[in-house]
Amino acid sequence: MPAANFPGFFDQSPVIVVRDPLADFLGAADGGILEYRYVDAVRLAGHSCPTVAAAFLMTRAALAALYGDALPVRGEIRVELGQAQDAGVAGVIASVATLITGATGDTGFRGLAGQFNRRNKLYFAQPLAHGELRFTRLDSGSSVEVAADMSRIPGVPHMAELMQSCLAGTAAVAEQDEFRALWQDRVRRLLLGHADDPAVIRIYPT
Repeated sequence: MPAANFPGFFDQSPVIVVRDPLADFLGAADGGILEYRYVDAVRLAGHSCPTVAAAFLMTRAALAALYGDALPVRGEIRVELGQAQDAGVAGVIASVATLITGATGDTGFRGLAGQFNRRNKLYFAQPLAHGELRFTRLDSGSSVEVAADMSRIPGVPHMAELMQSCLAGTAAVAEQDEFRALWQDRVRRLLLGHADDPAVIRIYPT
């Protein structure tokens, strides 16, 4: 359960359940079953924003498309991003995908006796046909691309002005509170109202 200092809607957000064979092998979780909540992504990123929320939902949608009713197998999924590693918010999106899938570039767990390797499963600057990310099951080779259309969940027009005032240190306390509320309200609308909206979280079979 999220701590009391987080917005209440975090606890109402979708949950992603996976099975991690390494967690099972080492006794970290019964059966290797792990639950990831939006608050876990927030703790990882250090903030809550539409990008973090969209990355969480894109990963969720891709895994559902690839595994159906079966539990996704953490550590057995390749993740590819269309953006370069140092471009825009690619690093944030990749971090959330890594949290849930276990996929890393060259910094992850090396494995044990040839098993449970997490390296060389995360790639940037890849040619994608439609989406922002491509997820591939390593056992079957099946893959999907996924993207998020945030234009369908617009922010309040004056939120950008409020942000600039807050960044400049000229915003009054009431304006700071309003900015925070408006910012998180957009995240809330995405997580609670559009998590399963195919017009927002778009899946492209490959």
